[in-house]
Amino acid sequence: MELKNKVALVLGSIKGIGKGIGLALAEKGVNVALNYFDWEECLDDLKKDFAGKKVNHLIVKTDLLDTEAIHLLIKRVFDHFGRLDILINNIERGGWPVVHGPYVKEQWDLEFSTTLRAKQWVFDAALPHLKDSGDGIVINFSSISGIVGRSGPASYVFNDGYATANRGVSQLTETWARIAAPQVRVNEIMLGFFETRHGEKTRGWKLLTHEQKQAIIDHTLLKKPGAIDDVVKAVLFMIKHAPFMTGSVLRLDGGYVLGGDKVEPMPKGVL
Repeated sequence: MELKNKVALVLGSIKGIGKGIGLALAEKGVNVALNYFDWEECLDDLKKDFAGKKVNHLIVKTDLLDTEAIHLLIKRVFDHFGRLDILINNIERGGWPVVHGPYVKEQWDLEFSTTLRAKQWVFDAALPHLKDSGDGIVINFSSISGIVGRSGPASYVFNDGYATANRGVSQLTETWARIAAPQVRVNEIMLGFFETRHGEKTRGWKLLTHEQKQAIIDHTLLKKPGAIDDVVKAVLFMIKHAPFMTGSVLRLDGGYVLGGDKVEPMPKGVL
């Protein structure tokens, strides 16, 4: 995909990974709609970071748990830019067990309605415009919690509902790829532990003991958390350099999912 003058909607863009993706796309000449809801205290920084960009950008505050508001968001983006080519479906809510403790109904419902339901309604509302683009792309974000669940060193980080919702994201990715083809590609980036997501720059990380933090790092083959730039590079690869990829999941976790099992030395055998 040629990026110059394309239009992207980036969800969860007020800070961290979403903001990093928005800035990277703007640097490539993409006009960007930036949606946020929480973290109002970060809004001034977001405005400053985009003030010097030469591309057209639009900052919108929308509660994506309100399904009616989602349609208004997509309409506003289309009315402003006249097109939509890229959807960065970056929205989630994960309550850390170490932060929230045992589940209450409200926490379970919030994780499902944010991580799973909101993605569905955004995709539905955006799809006609993405198809009209003729070369559209959707990138869903999910978590390795959908694979590992509440187990091992991640038990303090991934709740059951969050893990179940993230497994559902992968099912949506496959279904949407069928629905959207051939005009739109739909792929997924499944994240492990990153500095700004499940990592050291989040509130929950500070509640872990040194031993609990180290267990997560030791379980990761590359022995470190990911950085925002790692995600940005994966996004740009999917958009620019993977025109034959759709319905696929790219696991970006530094080897956390594989890290629990060791490869023993080859035995001498008996022959």
